[in-house]
Amino acid sequence: MATVQQWSGVEVRALREAKRMSLRDFAAHLGVSERMISKWEASGADITPRPINQAALDTALGRCDPDTKARFANLTGFSENGTEGDRHVEPIGSSQVRHPSDGSLMVKVDGGVFLSGPSNKPVWLPAFYIDVYPVTNAEYGRFLAATGHEPPQHWKGGQPANQLADHPVVFVTWKDAAAYADWAGKSLPSSEQWEKAARGTRGAVYPWGDQPTPAKCNVRENGVGETTLVDCYQSGASPYGVYDLCGNVWEWCSTESRPGRHELKGGSWTTPFERAVPSSFNDAAETMCDDDTGFRCAVPAESLEVETDA
Repeated sequence: MATVQQWSGVEVRALREAKRMSLRDFAAHLGVSERMISKWEASGADITPRPINQAALDTALGRCDPDTKARFANLTGFSENGTEGDRHVEPIGSSQVRHPSDGSLMVKVDGGVFLSGPSNKPVWLPAFYIDVYPVTNAEYGRFLAATGHEPPQHWKGGQPANQLADHPVVFVTWKDAAAYADWAGKSLPSSEQWEKAARGTRGAVYPWGDQPTPAKCNVRENGVGETTLVDCYQSGASPYGVYDLCGNVWEWCSTESRPGRHELKGGSWTTPFERAVPSSFNDAAETMCDDDTGFRCAVPAESLEVETDA
């Protein structure tokens, strides 16, 4: 685990960013003033907090989950054995590849146990890759051109509006989403794969951590009133660097809840923030087609790594 021999403003900022906390929240977390945090960060390497605050920072780092520690190590250049100057640490979310079929950016989620559902039940999953972003209108358009599949009902002349090219595709049924995934040589993620990509290994409530922050995602409270660019909410990315796992569009999963019905995850721009929690359950008939529902894809790690190494 990364440790700090002596804290400066550089490491303070890195810890706050790794924890994805605001100045106010981080100050409250440490039990110091917001002004003091600002002073430390502004002074960078030229300031050293007092011993009592050094101890508080040590405690804050020690209590972080592995995902946060990995981000901190990457930001500071600390190796996992605590030495400085070694930047060979591979943070969670760094294993990004382009899928050879549809060209989408995907990230690896390593195999292992994560905490699943409202009860945080330990579940083991093998390694897989998942799309960093929901499938966009532009990507779905390439699928339509290649297959002749029926376009979404709101596209005019079989084409999406130009300004929506990098927004998630909507008005897709589960069968539409599964057809895209099959064409791309992928599958829809299971609800457990989707949830692990959103919450990391230690059961964070939201992709960015445990702080209820609606501003980090496109949900009803923000009043956006439509979908947003898939890379819009950077501070809302998950520990693996996956976007839009809270808000923007509900996402179809492969998991069947009952015959003819499949799970949906993540909430949407029409959803109250409290219902967009990644651990919560939702499902719909596979024929459901709405303006707030899209999808992303996944693929087993071994199959993608064989393809990219070929």
